[in-house]
Amino acid sequence: MEVVVTIALGIQARSLALIAFGSDSVIEIFASSVVIRNLSDRRRDPGDRRVHRSLRLIALAFWLLGGLLLLASIRGLVLASRPESSPLGIAYLAVTAVAMFGLAFLKQATARELKSETLSAEASMTFLDGCLSTGILMALVLNTALGWWWTDASAAMVVAGFAAFEGVQHWRESAPHDGFTPIADPE
Repeated sequence: MEVVVTIALGIQARSLALIAFGSDSVIEIFASSVVIRNLSDRRRDPGDRRVHRSLRLIALAFWLLGGLLLLASIRGLVLASRPESSPLGIAYLAVTAVAMFGLAFLKQATARELKSETLSAEASMTFLDGCLSTGILMALVLNTALGWWWTDASAAMVVAGFAAFEGVQHWRESAPHDGFTPIADPE
């Protein structure tokens, strides 16, 4: 639903940041699917290979999100795209930001309880979603109140940097650790 609502509001207001936020939801659904699949798979996993593969998929999702946001923001700045005011977008993002930060906190607590690296990584994705909604909310408010059209694209660019950083962190976490001993290849 978030995808449809934010993209529709973004199209209505010509806001690249709102459209990018909707696109972020698709990536978050992907990351959640990876986590659910990993948590529900009860097969033996020597060396946590499945966990490491899941963390790398989540890292790739962060990088994809960052790339999409960077491209959208550069395009918006170059074309001097001037989004219109979106009171519904502002209200929706305010509610979404609160919900995402609360959900990220709960996911992180559950990840610690379950000792799940993939759920912890997915909690970071949810936290990023909260940051993204907050940044875009601020951009929409500044555009509406002060006419600062460039804040729409700038907010997306800042979150793109955060997404790239998170991708690097999760890629590093995906490396074998905690006494991981690779199984020798049969020769």
